[in-house]
Amino acid sequence: MNAKTAVLYLLVFASQQTIGQVFREKINKELSFEKKGNNALLIFNVNGFVKVIGYEGDKIQVEVERVIHAKTEARLEKGKTDVQFGVIDLADTLIVYVKGSCNEFGRNKNKGRGKKRPEGWGYQWNNCGHNGRNDCPEGYDYEMNFTINVPVTLNLYASTVNDGDVTIENIAGNVLANNVNGNIRLKSISGPSTASTINGDVDLDYSQNPNQDCRYYSLNGNINANFRKGLAANVSFKSFNGDLYTNVDPLEPMPATLEKKQDGRGILYKIGGRRYHVGKGGILLDFETFNGNVYLKELAN
Repeated sequence: MNAKTAVLYLLVFASQQTIGQVFREKINKELSFEKKGNNALLIFNVNGFVKVIGYEGDKIQVEVERVIHAKTEARLEKGKTDVQFGVIDLADTLIVYVKGSCNEFGRNKNKGRGKKRPEGWGYQWNNCGHNGRNDCPEGYDYEMNFTINVPVTLNLYASTVNDGDVTIENIAGNVLANNVNGNIRLKSISGPSTASTINGDVDLDYSQNPNQDCRYYSLNGNINANFRKGLAANVSFKSFNGDLYTNVDPLEPMPATLEKKQDGRGILYKIGGRRYHVGKGGILLDFETFNGNVYLKELAN
């Protein structure tokens, strides 16, 4: 074997060691509510995207792409056993989530940490960290990519942590979306919405202006908010390194809010962020960033 052939062999061998083993499959489920009326779907993902689309039907149509990566066959088989698609049926509420050996899913025992989760549902990380992947010693990586068709009027909670965006489209019910390392995109929605991410943008496009309060947050990203012409709301804006840009005219400033709170050290006074009237005022649209701008727009109907 000459030197050139040896180098080529080593490169191929190293590439094979890096690629390792990969398992892919599609999981399809059709779910329905035992109890009809004011129904809700809760989606909890860890690694991968969540995409939800509203349609004119009454079933929950779920497609999950399950992908396991490992360097050996034994580790791959362990990943296939550990990482599963889970469903909890609460009659009027359905919960879909990822079963994994590094986390335990259920009601959050620490009520204070579950404020952004419906009724405190979420993952317990079993001292493995909070990213659901890199701190786990199993020897494999995984993704679970959710694509779900739901009734248009459904109330919806959708979340993921790594390696994917949360996208929700054509929903008239209440929408709550959380992400950590990815974007949130809300398209053609008309009900109240709340969205929060750490490393990503929040993009929202209303087909009909909401009639209840809405809240949006991004630590390291922009918030791009499109509403219909004729918006009537009170707008709250708070940021450390960001600015508010808008085509809404006029945007009338409101007096700063003053919050009074008693603690063991005495009375704490806190001045709220900047507030504005849009149109005649009304519902609260609360925007907050740390390292990002807010772009508030009215679009023609």
